Amino acid sequence: MSDRPWLSAYPEGVPTDIDPSQYPSLVALMEEAFTKHANKVAYSFMGKELTFAQVDAQSKVFAAYLQSLGLQRGDRVALMMPNVPQYPVAVAAVLRAGYVVVNVNPLYTARELEHQLKDSGAKAIVIIENFAKTLQDGMQGSAVKHIVLCAMGDELGMIKGAIVNFVVRSIKKMVPAFSLPGAVRFNEALAKGRSASFTAPVIKPDDMALLQYTGGTTGVSKGAVLLHRNIIANVLQSEAWNEPAMKQVPAGEQPTSICALPLYHIFAFTVNMMLSMRTGGKTVLIPNPRDLPATLKELSKHRFHSFPAVNTLFNGLANHPDFGTVDWSHLKVSVGGGMAVQSAVAELWLKKTGCPICEGYGLSETSPSVTCNPVTATAYSGTIGVPLPSTRIKLVADSGSTVTEPGQPGEIAVLGPQVMAGYWQRPDETAKVMTNDGYFLTGDIGTMDERGFVKIVDRKKDMVIVSGFNVYPNEVEDVVSNCPGVLECAVVGVPDEKTGEAVKLIVVKKDPALTEQVLRDYCHANLTGYKRPRHIVFRTELPKTPVGKILRRELRDA
Repeated sequence: MSDRPWLSAYPEGVPTDIDPSQYPSLVALMEEAFTKHANKVAYSFMGKELTFAQVDAQSKVFAAYLQSLGLQRGDRVALMMPNVPQYPVAVAAVLRAGYVVVNVNPLYTARELEHQLKDSGAKAIVIIENFAKTLQDGMQGSAVKHIVLCAMGDELGMIKGAIVNFVVRSIKKMVPAFSLPGAVRFNEALAKGRSASFTAPVIKPDDMALLQYTGGTTGVSKGAVLLHRNIIANVLQSEAWNEPAMKQVPAGEQPTSICALPLYHIFAFTVNMMLSMRTGGKTVLIPNPRDLPATLKELSKHRFHSFPAVNTLFNGLANHPDFGTVDWSHLKVSVGGGMAVQSAVAELWLKKTGCPICEGYGLSETSPSVTCNPVTATAYSGTIGVPLPSTRIKLVADSGSTVTEPGQPGEIAVLGPQVMAGYWQRPDETAKVMTNDGYFLTGDIGTMDERGFVKIVDRKKDMVIVSGFNVYPNEVEDVVSNCPGVLECAVVGVPDEKTGEAVKLIVVKKDPALTEQVLRDYCHANLTGYKRPRHIVFRTELPKTPVGKILRRELRDA
């Protein structure tokens, strides 16, 4: 107990440890759900429902189609879509066929996509047509040989699907012209899969399930290798943690969760999609949470119990005039992750819904959840909670020794079954973040009190977190430095009321004619939205150390 003081904070019924070995693979977990919950609704999307049996049937024929392409065991398949039903179908298909899922942010620019495709060595990609032009521009030099194109209306039936596709393509003009010779449509791939044979491979706990890309401190994003057992462990940890709240769902009522976070983000992947699989829950897919009126309109149609989100979404919804059109009275657990939940937002959310936000903490490298506040809490704690079952945390001082005194800062280090196997093809980077005794160094500085509650106080890395997404200054600097007229530049994070932090760019001009607008246009073409600088400042020089390293802290404080 002494090495885990936090266990006394566990609500009644939450186990101290979980057993990830009860499933040999994520596929076994999914197939159990397909059989056990066959007739229940698995996904709800734009008024259309998909049962577990339908996801089972579709993913099996899609897996057969992928196998018919001649892909080999362990090959990587990229998925680049918003929250549409084809996403979970494709995930189940890729894993069932014995391949590896590479989650890709659909808002990536061609440059960002090109890096991820090349680095992962993905041989196939399933992509929504809205972003096909990005793929056309970004697949040069990659190993991608097979493209499956999805459309918004694929799963909505013939008439509604045709209407939705027409609106998306012709009225809202959301599908830029593209040319991808040889690409196969999603429904065509399903049809081909029905006449192909499927061979179920033997998948083991230590097989790779996901390549989850993080921003890279070196300016290049790295793929965290998440094994089947890593994700299984985190699903079971999350289930055990949520149980005191979720057992309040009336008997016979299907647990329902809102999936407004994108499924390519590891938080939604594990805590929405995979956890709902395990519990036989319904997942309401929100394709664009930034459209708050549409999101609230969709929420008003459902009775739901679980709502994982980030601070900006909680805040945006709670302050929206249509908030009252939704019935929040059945909400049992609101999990805040990805970025710090602000106290004002937490107070407003509790006041308006009666359900407190339980803030948690995690990273792509930890599948993601590491800590969380008890779901029985009734007030905002200002901490990221305590370690989940089977998880140990220690704080490491700069000297490498373990911090033992409560309230003293140190780098948060994590040991648990959810910790990644390492970075894809980067043993050098893996070695930097793993200690000799198997702990993963997060790069976040925290304190721990006597009860084991952890508080984040700073970041060791220069990473900026914008609405829950990691932005690595080196990457933005690398892009901006290639803009004509830039001599040198630096990127720092600054506090932002809406997004927690915002990107600030400081530039020294080489060409006096360089303007802020030119920089903004350049960033728009080369960086996805959340990485783009909110603030741009020109200076005649940048503060540096004697060896020439830019002093970001000085720029932050300026």
